[in-house]
Amino acid sequence: MKPIVYKIAMERMQILIDNAISNARTDPELSQRQASIARRISSKYKIRMPYDLRIVFCKKCKSFIAPGLNSRIRLGRASVKSIRISCNFCGHTYRKVIS
Repeated sequence: MKPIVYKIAMERMQILIDNAISNARTDPELSQRQASIARRISSKYKIRMPYDLRIVFCKKCKSFIAPGLNSRIRLGRASVKSIRISCNFCGHTYRKVIS
């Protein structure tokens, strides 16, 4: 893949995810659509999404979850130091370990 195509695709995915996060409270359907377009760009050009973009998608149902709006975020136990994220669409809970 040409480096210019990679750069443009990454910029567009970043813009779409940023817009989806900002529109999540006012227009949830628009934010879901913008996030799905970003995922399609990633799959079309065979680009792996960076971690900060992947974190806003549910690992089970692949829907866009805005932190605190359509997901529940809880801190784990003191010994494990993790964050538990629960999707309000499918109910799946997954953990992110904080090191």
